Amino acid sequence: VRPLVWLAIFAAGFRSVLGLSITPPYQTYVLYEVYVVPGLAAMMLLFHAMASSLAMVYDREMGSMRLLLTAPLPRWYLLAARLLASVIVGLPLVYLFLFVARFWDVRPPILGYVAVFPALVLSGLMLGAFGLLVSSMSTQMENFAGVMNFVIFPMFFASTALYPIWRLAEAGPVLATIAAWNPFSSAVELIRFALYLRFDMGSMLVVVACLVAFFLAAVTGYDPGRGLWSRRGGEG
Repeated sequence: VRPLVWLAIFAAGFRSVLGLSITPPYQTYVLYEVYVVPGLAAMMLLFHAMASSLAMVYDREMGSMRLLLTAPLPRWYLLAARLLASVIVGLPLVYLFLFVARFWDVRPPILGYVAVFPALVLSGLMLGAFGLLVSSMSTQMENFAGVMNFVIFPMFFASTALYPIWRLAEAGPVLATIAAWNPFSSAVELIRFALYLRFDMGSMLVVVACLVAFFLAAVTGYDPGRGLWSRRGGEG
């Protein structure tokens, strides 16, 4: 619902305010709705990742997460399976949004819906791994709910999801620098380029590197012997 509200209401108002020049991967001038759809698709992945991480915190408080981690399987395997399952659940909703966006004349090439699949999976895994890392550092659901507000909205708004980097540079070089270094921006651009049958090597490298870094840190955080749980005195 949230991305549709943004597309139907906010984008209609911003269209007359925010003029867009020719910005890659677009080869001509585009409406604001066309520009913002990949960012809203990435936003869906971000919110779904954080919701799944909230469920992880709940499972840990109930004790089921600690029981799962005692299974005779590598800890990284259990977390990776949970992460992959979360992404698989979220992808149909993203595709539904992309098809509904066609009613707003957002019509990428048909093959773009196929080409964007790996980009969505990689971006979803990276954001999900980041959510796992954040959940591993949260001791209670109340704390995690507060952290979500301080993580989701800065990541989303300080990125290229809603505005191109040159537009942010007009507002201030600091904001543009933050957006350029924001991993979420790389996820947005990876999706944007793939949806229009283009490949952004730089964004893919950033997304893959962040995925590996976030996941390894999350595995460490969920290790009772080495991570943050070792300082919680047997919580769960």
